[in-house]
Amino acid sequence: MSVTVRVPAKVNVQLAVGAARPDGFHDLANVFLAVGLYDEVTVTPADELRVTCEGPDAHQVPLDRTNLAARAAVELAARRGIEPAVHIHIAKDIPVAGGMAGGSADGAGALLACDALWGTGASRAELLALCAELGSDVPFSLVGGAALGVGRGERLTALELGGTFHWVFAMAGRGLSTPAVFREFDRLAEGRDIPEPVASPDLLEALAKGDPDALASAVSNDLQPAALSLFPELADTLAAGRAAGALTALVSGSGPTTAFLTRDAGSAEKVAEALRASGTCRSVRTAAGPVPGATVI
Repeated sequence: MSVTVRVPAKVNVQLAVGAARPDGFHDLANVFLAVGLYDEVTVTPADELRVTCEGPDAHQVPLDRTNLAARAAVELAARRGIEPAVHIHIAKDIPVAGGMAGGSADGAGALLACDALWGTGASRAELLALCAELGSDVPFSLVGGAALGVGRGERLTALELGGTFHWVFAMAGRGLSTPAVFREFDRLAEGRDIPEPVASPDLLEALAKGDPDALASAVSNDLQPAALSLFPELADTLAAGRAAGALTALVSGSGPTTAFLTRDAGSAEKVAEALRASGTCRSVRTAAGPVPGATVI
């Protein structure tokens, strides 16, 4: 017997970042949108915990117990007093180290899959609490749709959505470390007063109305200057997408994936084609959102 869970990528349509806290984290106002790029996580009973991975850039995925999927299995098993004796296989389609929560998606997927395989009967609240322990983005990977995350981003409020939004994602030739991007944010912010992060009312209204033009005017990412500082070539990709007709362009989360909002599916294909021809990125994908979070298939 095995259980497979499909879990989506995310794009941050707003990422407001507060000053560094004493614990080293930052308070966030993080507006997540789940989009239709997916990893699939399959768990099967085994003699011991084992992780395998296939797909684009699978060689970059750790296969030891530092992998969030492995950590999810270990944590759930510990709470139930059982051994985490499973083979976790990850079929990756979410960019690795791309700012789209691929690792977090795998953690949420493994947690839901192990819960189903072992019949632990964990409540939604317990699963979300476990997700929050695993990482700031993991709860949203479980929930999907659209949500505002506060605190480290792990405390979620579902958001009203009035339609589907069409995106193009350009994958960069190398990854970016999220901790390194936050360190660069702190360096760039040194000596400045950083306001408390709050969600943009205009952005929330645009989501609720399903209005891509209004959303394009309201998106923001406080980590983008830090990502561009560490990876200046991303500016060329952003410019190429805008020139191709994207309504707006931004770095997704901590990067280095860049995200381009378009008016409809046809516009997305045109922007994607132009980005592929631009020579400014490694690969290009289109996806729409919102989509559901981690789902047993």
